[in-house]
Amino acid sequence: MTARVLAWVLEQLQRNSPVVLATVVGVKGSVPGKSGARLAMNRFHDWVGTVGGAGLEHRILKRCKELIGEPKATSEVHTFGLNKGAKGYEVQPLDSLCGGQVTISLELMLPMPHILLMGGGHCSEAISKLLPKKGWNYSVQDTREAFTTAELYPEAIERHPSTVASFFENETAELLTRFSDILLLGHDYAEDLDRLQRLLQLAETANVSLDGEAFPRIGAIGSRSKWKSFTASCIDVGIQSTTLDQVRCPIGLNIGAESPEEIAIAVIAEILSMHKDADVHAPNWRDQ
Repeated sequence: MTARVLAWVLEQLQRNSPVVLATVVGVKGSVPGKSGARLAMNRFHDWVGTVGGAGLEHRILKRCKELIGEPKATSEVHTFGLNKGAKGYEVQPLDSLCGGQVTISLELMLPMPHILLMGGGHCSEAISKLLPKKGWNYSVQDTREAFTTAELYPEAIERHPSTVASFFENETAELLTRFSDILLLGHDYAEDLDRLQRLLQLAETANVSLDGEAFPRIGAIGSRSKWKSFTASCIDVGIQSTTLDQVRCPIGLNIGAESPEEIAIAVIAEILSMHKDADVHAPNWRDQ
């Protein structure tokens, strides 16, 4: 059971879902769950495993649901007396006849970012070289096969040498949640516009925000004039301005970056600030 729960936890983190892992770390007397018993829950409130069932498990599941929405990784420990008259320092009584005592740790684990680089040019290459050093994952898509090779992107989780249309053929809003961020870094204006429109239409159809969980955060490299053109074209096909307001363009913290390597540092710093829920403002032309 433990191996199955831990394997499920790793799978959920790979799918960009936070996970709460509950583990029985101590027992006294008669209790339903033994030391090492585990239960885990993902952001959809799906769960596997057990910490003993009955009222104890109900209490733990309720707390897991509360923790799963927290923005920062955290942990806590609770001790339960399996008797409604249980007393003692930090012991929470439960309406149970077991009579023992059980201590359970709860740990909220947040997935590391998984970034989809759409467009495999110089900026994507520079970003991809830094991401593994942070333990972050990345994937790459480009219409040119030569720009998605294992030689250029040796640690990519997914490589998609495909047209924009064929990439999105089998994608849904839910499937795209495997990515925390999607960056539009293409060499061709029309391709990036196509990517942006398809992404935003999927998000609006699913009625989700671009928060990195319900749907990937979206950022685009580009100038003021490029974004204005993108905005006008998206509105023309029915995309709401409130949805467009959630897209970051230009991407990256304003550190005066010019070269692909400097842009990579600015972009990763911006994503890190959002991942850590840090109070860092990423200024761009729309704020000025």
